[in-house]
Formats: sequence, C-alpha cells, structure tokens
Amino acid sequence: MPASATKSLRVAVLADSDTRWKWGALTARRLTPAAAEVRLDGYLLRGRATPTARQLQEVGVRADSLSEVTGVEFLHAMSQEPYDILVLALVGGGVQAMLHGLRGAWGTGPRPVVVTGYVGVVYEKLADGLLLRHGADLVLANSRHDADRFRAVYEGVGADASSVTEVALPFLGGAPYSGEHEPYTVVFAAQPSVPDNRRDRTYLLDRLIRHARTHPEREVLLKLRSKPGEHTTHIEELPYQKLVQGKDVPDNFRLVYGHMGEVLDRTDLLVTVSSTAALEALHRRVPTVVLTDLGVREALGNHHFTGSGCLASWDQLDAGHRPAPDEEWVARQGVATDGSYETAFDAARERIATLLDRAGGLPPLTPYYTPETAPGYLPGILARHHLGPDGAPLPGAPTADKAPGPVRQIVRRAARGAYRHGVQRVAPVIRRMGEL
Repeated sequence: MPASATKSLRVAVLADSDTRWKWGALTARRLTPAAAEVRLDGYLLRGRATPTARQLQEVGVRADSLSEVTGVEFLHAMSQEPYDILVLALVGGGVQAMLHGLRGAWGTGPRPVVVTGYVGVVYEKLADGLLLRHGADLVLANSRHDADRFRAVYEGVGADASSVTEVALPFLGGAPYSGEHEPYTVVFAAQPSVPDNRRDRTYLLDRLIRHARTHPEREVLLKLRSKPGEHTTHIEELPYQKLVQGKDVPDNFRLVYGHMGEVLDRTDLLVTVSSTAALEALHRRVPTVVLTDLGVREALGNHHFTGSGCLASWDQLDAGHRPAPDEEWVARQGVATDGSYETAFDAARERIATLLDRAGGLPPLTPYYTPETAPGYLPGILARHHLGPDGAPLPGAPTADKAPGPVRQIVRRAARGAYRHGVQRVAPVIRRMGEL
C-alpha cells in the first residue's frame, strides 16, 4: 500500500443540505484508510437548505470543525488551508461553480484530490448533472449500473471518463432483517418533493391511514425527513405534518423523525414512492415496496425500480402482499446484500492514494464546461455563486475577511426563515389563487 495510505490526512467536505452533508461526510470517512489519522473539516454552503443544528444532530456525523460559508468564502479558505482530499457534496451547479473557482484559487500550485458524486438514486437530469460534475478527480457512482451510465455520458460528449469510480452508498449498514417484530411495523418513507402536489400527497397519506385501520394489529409509521420550517435537499411545500392536521387517525398510526437506520431496526415493511431509503432497506433485506398507485413515471422516480420485484400498490399491501426483490437487480444497484459492501470503496481509496503520491502534484482542474464549450450556460451558473466567467470572485462578493457580526447573523437567520415560510405557506396560496 502507498505510504500516503497510512499518513495523517486532512479532509474537507462542502455540503449544501443535511442529506448531502450526510453523504459527503460518510463518503469522506469511507474514502480514507482505517489506519490513517484523519482530520475532517466540514463547510456548510449558506443557502435555503443550510441544515439546522437539529438536522445535523439527526444525521449523526461528527466533524473536527464545522462552519457556514458562502461559495466565495469557501474558495478563500481552500486557498489558505492545505487539504489532502476535498469532497464536494453539492447540487450539480454548485459543483461546477466550485470547480472553476478552485481552479483559479489553486492555479498550478499544490491541491487536494477532488471528489464528488450523488446522494442517492440518479433518476433525472442524468447528462446535465454529470457534465456539471465533470472536472473532479473522482466522480463516484453508487452502483455498477450508474458507473456504466456515467461513462457512457462522458464518452458520448468526448469528455474524459476516467474519473468515474464505482463505489456504493456510504450510509448502508445495520443488522440484517431477522424476522417480524411485535407489533409488525410498516414504515412509509416520505419524500420532500415526490409527489409534488397536494392531491397526490393527500392520497398517499389517506392510504397510509387506511392501511393502519385495515390492520389494527400493526404499527404504521410515517417517517418524515424534516420538521416544519426546515429544508432538506428538496423544497417541501406541502409537508405531511400539515396535511395530517384535522384528520381522524387510528391509535396505531403516528409520525416519526430520527435516523433512518434506527427506524429500519424495527421495520417489517418499508413503503415509499422512490426514496433512497428503499436501497437502505434492501441492503438489510427488509421487505420493501415501491408504490405504483400514482403510476410508474420518470417524474416520480419509481421507474428506476422497474425489474426490482418491489413494485406494488396499496391495494396489494392491504391484502397482505409481501415483495420478493430480484437478486440480480439488487446486485447491479450497489445494494450489496452478498457481503461485498466492505470492499465497495477499495478501488476509490486506491485511486486516491495513487493521486496523492503522484510525482509533481496534480494538474489544474479541467471541467468539460468552459467559456468556449458552453458560453451560453456556464456564466449563469458561476454568477449564481458570485463568480465571473473565469471563475474569479465578482466585485463585491462576500469574502472570509468580512465575517458577519452578531446583528448580520440574526438578520440572515430571519431572512432564511422568511424564505422558508414563503415557500411553505405563501407560494401555495398564490398558486391556488392563480388557478381560480
């Protein structure tokens, strides 16, 4: 093993939501050798989905330091702090902006290995999201299926595909399902933006409540991602907490929060539309159903599960249906129920070790998108992060030497709360008025 595999490593993670912090921090842990002494510094990109203290606590991943930054502040920090590995756990546009900004901040000098990827199932905007992530040293694919698709996209546009590296979701784990609990527990894993309208979300909620009434001997849980006023990776305009208000619910139905792994410890049947929680459950061999009630559609993401053996409807579940996953499909999705999960990150660790030991250091970052290849697209992406077409900070952009004082911090928190209130309360009312 290269010498770099056992030395002290400094790792930074930049994330823009609670779920991406979870993915980024856990990925960083899995990318570093167990024998290495690792310092992990977390940076939270300031925006609508910046996680709250409660969300961070629920994720349960600790860092040696954690700070909230703007994109320009982060670039300044990266120009001052020497790191070995940097994980960009952001939306595609954020990754692209940081790659260009970092290229300018680091120039031809020494730099860390840059890693990025996806939090879960990639079921939409495949080409768009991938090309926005191109330029990182490693673009992680959570399964063999994804790795094949990622390489095909890069090669199809003439971009270097060598960065694509197959791994697995970093948060899989927990004890395998060993049999029914007492009481038998059904968990519906809610998603913030799927489905995206009141009618469909109310339908799913009503069917869950009906299932609880149909099976009074079962415990039926609605697993929620965030509390009112909080945001996660996606905007939730119609939280189930609001939709359930005023409904007559049976005693065996309740709402729960908390770590998904802990909820799965007591789950006998996991039900969802297309949540990544389905892959967590399949990894542990918990019976898992992906609902077909609203159709099997790209807009819902459940089309990703065709061939899985997990597709079913509430009518079938009410009648006692138990799903049987297709083992070949499960294997291609990186769920790794065969015990291979322990080695899923070996190739990525070896690649990082090789890059860290590269004589003369690493070359400058080279994203596929440049002012020459995407002159009508790239400048807008960079401008959203206060960067010019060359990746340099725009005049007036906030910098690290302009740290906000206590009053400015209070104003920021108030503004963020007002934004979330507008998304969850005001915007739906305006849309309804527009439909009159």
